[in-house]
Amino acid sequence: MSPASRVLVVGRGGREHALMWRLARDEDVSEVLAAPGNDGIGRRFRRLMISEDDAASLAEACRAERIDLVVIGPEAPLVAGLADRLRDAGVLVYGPGAQEAQLESSKWFAKEIMAEAKVPSARAEPFEEPLRASRALDGFGPPWVIKADGLAAGKGVRVTRDRREAEAFIRACLVEGRFAAGGRRILLEEFLAGEELSAMAVCDGRQFTLLPTARDYKRAFDGDQGPNTGGMGAHAPAEMGGADLEAEVGRRVIAPMLEAMARRGMPFRGTLYAGLMMGERGLQVIEFNCRFGDPETQVVLPLLKGSLASLLTSAARGALRPGEIRRAPGSAVAVAVVDEGYPDAVRGEGSVEGLEALMEERDLEVFHAAAAWDAGRWRVSGGRVAYVMARAATRAAARERVYAALARLGGTGWRCRHDIAVAPAETMGGADGR
Repeated sequence: MSPASRVLVVGRGGREHALMWRLARDEDVSEVLAAPGNDGIGRRFRRLMISEDDAASLAEACRAERIDLVVIGPEAPLVAGLADRLRDAGVLVYGPGAQEAQLESSKWFAKEIMAEAKVPSARAEPFEEPLRASRALDGFGPPWVIKADGLAAGKGVRVTRDRREAEAFIRACLVEGRFAAGGRRILLEEFLAGEELSAMAVCDGRQFTLLPTARDYKRAFDGDQGPNTGGMGAHAPAEMGGADLEAEVGRRVIAPMLEAMARRGMPFRGTLYAGLMMGERGLQVIEFNCRFGDPETQVVLPLLKGSLASLLTSAARGALRPGEIRRAPGSAVAVAVVDEGYPDAVRGEGSVEGLEALMEERDLEVFHAAAAWDAGRWRVSGGRVAYVMARAATRAAARERVYAALARLGGTGWRCRHDIAVAPAETMGGADGR
């Protein structure tokens, strides 16, 4: 990139805040803007009050602001084709088009590509008729793994040993329309047990570079209990993310998926996120996302040196330059501050006291999401309010720093998990569902 490059990040969550924070640290970036961002992002960065789905206005803003690169954070605008429309308008975009984003918008499409590419994954079968799906439970469990095929904001998976609960979730998807279009088809999937990790690869359609692996925590409550969420926290690097495993992920997962997509005329340019399980059967893919993970981004990007903007620009141009970044030592831990009723009964009430003080500390970062600045306080205005992240020489030290900071917060209507980044424990397979 040139010494005065300008980057626009599209989105409004904690992942986008982390992307902006890291991009702003690049010496070759002069300004990072948000569209639309959030109140916390607006404390440091200029916001363009344009919705993620308004491609025409975003393209016009890119021309007016002389934007060199657009980075699209969330999955919904990617699935809707925002990257395609901006590229048609002559804008350089980091993120896949709508066809390629089917890897996330349809779990069955991803399964078909995995089968073609011979990528290891759990056996699955699609259903659109509730009676057939219920009858098929006998062939898949217990425990049962039921997934809404499409986007479901992190809530589209149920893992249970209770058949009545499994059948109720099938009805919720296929009869009651809980996830609208995202749940018109479901997958019954073979249960996998083991240790989860997340791998994100920056791809240019042919080549890729892997970022440090991470471990995220999807269940709502301590001990991996409760319903799935979009993510309650994360740490990086993952316990099992050594060089040998990363090489296997690249060889057996990322490379064959890129090759299969290219054969279909769908070269994937963007972040290919693989949710993985390591168990008795070795490496298995739980599912793919088509963008940076949330909350993995909040702990992976602090472990990168070099120019992230240059790396993403080279990928967007189809000529990846992996040497633009290198890995920093140490570990990072992030914990989500969430609405007390998240994920099933978000009330949007209460406030988080003390965030202002944490935002001023040198050894912490607060990445804002659904926190609204209102009458001199940070109000809880949605599911995931903010993330508190610390980096240290060891995971234990980073974890201690994060929880010491969280202990200083007050207010009402919010909570967090207390076991993020503890020693690894066996987790329940198929529990992603972003």
